[in-house]
Amino acid sequence: MPNKVLKGQWDAVAIAAAILLALSFVFGGASREHALRLAVVELAALPLLIMSADRLIRSGLWREHRFALALLGGLAAIPLIQLIPLPPAIWTGLPGRDEMVLALQLAGLQPGWAPLTLTPDLTWQSVLAILPPAALFLAVLSSSQAQTTRMVAFYLAAAVIAVLLGAAQLASGGERLYPWTTTSAGSVTGFFANRNHLATLLLACLPFAAVFGAAVLRRRSEQRLPLWFGALFMGLVVVGLAAIRSRAGVILFGPIALVSLLAAWIAAGRGRPGPGLLALTGGVAAAVAAVAILALPPILARFDVQSAPEGRFEGWPVVASAAETFLPLGSGVGSFDAVFRSVEPLEKLDATFFNHAHNEYLETWLEAGWPGAALILAFLVWYGRRLWAAWKAGPSRERDLQRAASIALLAMLVHSAVDYPLRTATLAVLFALCAAILEKAGKPTDRELA
Repeated sequence: MPNKVLKGQWDAVAIAAAILLALSFVFGGASREHALRLAVVELAALPLLIMSADRLIRSGLWREHRFALALLGGLAAIPLIQLIPLPPAIWTGLPGRDEMVLALQLAGLQPGWAPLTLTPDLTWQSVLAILPPAALFLAVLSSSQAQTTRMVAFYLAAAVIAVLLGAAQLASGGERLYPWTTTSAGSVTGFFANRNHLATLLLACLPFAAVFGAAVLRRRSEQRLPLWFGALFMGLVVVGLAAIRSRAGVILFGPIALVSLLAAWIAAGRGRPGPGLLALTGGVAAAVAAVAILALPPILARFDVQSAPEGRFEGWPVVASAAETFLPLGSGVGSFDAVFRSVEPLEKLDATFFNHAHNEYLETWLEAGWPGAALILAFLVWYGRRLWAAWKAGPSRERDLQRAASIALLAMLVHSAVDYPLRTATLAVLFALCAAILEKAGKPTDRELA
């Protein structure tokens, strides 16, 4: 069936995507507890998932994105396969199940059928958590460039609102303005439960603001509002990160800002930097200077390991050792907490709660074993190919977005090595948006469906 042409109007898919974006931002900022709020986001994803899949199939566009769709299918298949009931003769022989078998024997019970995962309920929750990002990924693949741009603009506006909410939280000194019960009260978190995740949002939005602002220079438009917004937004990110005091956010800001300015220079036409491009750079430089003068000591205090030892680094060897026990298939998606509690050394027990490995790659190694590692490697291959296609192309509205998306993905991927940002629906949906934008790199531009 030949591809049809999609205009930039608001259709059913665009409306459903807007609803999902709004709900994911307001209700998706926590990675655990508050199941009802997260269920609202997951339910909102269902109509978008169905309509987007139908449009991809009817248009035939799915053929152009087979590898990316296979990666998405693999992401869903791993936890679903782990939920398949297995006969006792199979699951009792899997690595890491000796203690389970011993417990049944001591209780005088015979092993029955059981799935591969140690925590079926949490694995089901992981399957449901895939729905929102999967729905938006399919929606963006079949959406026009204008519709995609509106989705990115939503995140830029939402990031500004989140920083303003964070400022109000800091000024209030109480807990009334925090949307989550389990949160870093007294810190700047915005709509998130974890301040590090707000830092990830700002870093991921930074390149989009930069290219949106610089693109008006290439088009020689008299409308300078996007340029000034880009400069102010980049300055706001500097101030926001200083207030959030996320160590990963502070460390990543420099590299992300530099690459974002490179993308802005390309978006401006690769010419000699003019006043407009210098304004973007000046906005960042001025904010950095102000932060260095006014707020440097509190930021440096966050890096004082003597006053606040970093437990995640101490826990990584324990997680790696546990992962080896469950190879090659892993302990089951979502089972990290149960496994870690069973292997945590007694001398490490204290009042703190190590609910995640704070390293998504290591946690995937534990929960999904070799299949999870293979999926990550396949994704990195996809990312490298699409990144190359996006950056070698000349400036255009679509290519500018694709370069910005590659930077945003890089920020989230690197931050995932020391945290778990993608376990929040808000950032998982943003990740899916960026991945779908980058997936179009190397494809002809301005191809739109009806």
